Amino acid sequence: MIYPIGLARVSAAQGKLGTALVALATVACTSAALAQAPAPAPAQRPAAPARPAAPAQRPAAPAPQQPAQQQPAAPQGQAAAPSQEQVQLIYSPWTKFCLKGKEAGAKQVCFTGKDARVESGMPVVAAVLIEPEGEPKKLLRVTLPLGMQLQFGTRVIIDQNQPSTGPYVICFTNGCMSDYEVTTDMLGKMKKGQSLIVQAVNATGQPISLPLPLAEFAKAYDGPPTDPKVFEEQQKKLQEGLQERAKKSLQNLEQQGGTPPKQ
Repeated sequence: MIYPIGLARVSAAQGKLGTALVALATVACTSAALAQAPAPAPAQRPAAPARPAAPAQRPAAPAPQQPAQQQPAAPQGQAAAPSQEQVQLIYSPWTKFCLKGKEAGAKQVCFTGKDARVESGMPVVAAVLIEPEGEPKKLLRVTLPLGMQLQFGTRVIIDQNQPSTGPYVICFTNGCMSDYEVTTDMLGKMKKGQSLIVQAVNATGQPISLPLPLAEFAKAYDGPPTDPKVFEEQQKKLQEGLQERAKKSLQNLEQQGGTPPKQ
């Protein structure tokens, strides 16, 4: 069930801050490694006849291929192991900003969010707490890249607490979103917690687990909102820093005679 806060209303509010804020609230990333399934094995050629005088042997019937088994999410209360080698994630700080539409009677909506990116600058996970003015319910929206197995939905775990599960509610070209209602208890755990772990199942059926540190969440959530222009400048500097790191990594790889990975 889609949360009562209209997606169009939230998206319209986000659009006022440009692509930097959209990247935080609806993380933009398509992971080719997650989206590609293993290539099927080539078909075997039938065996040639044993002798000319003997009737041609019928080719052996190929063994029926077993359907690929889907890996379920990790057991409750346990973090799922990543399906591939763990990569270093670069995090944006928890940032709060508030927006208000131009239409008459529009209410203010505040967002407190954080994302994680790989060294190349591509976001891989984002979490945004959405709080509309005057409404008792709060929403935690997590966004993951395209290529996840949608039927499994997502899970979020705060430290060692019991996981919460939620279906994907909508997908755009920049990723798929899953919403969680934030209770008073959950908000308290986020403020006092150390890590918010987002879990999903990728295209190959492997569970993935992506941590988002919570160390600065309470300070950002309880503090004043960041000026949108200041936030955009922070995002610009972060992106420039990531691009510089990626450039240096490529140069080091070339000096070692290696071949850069395909993007």
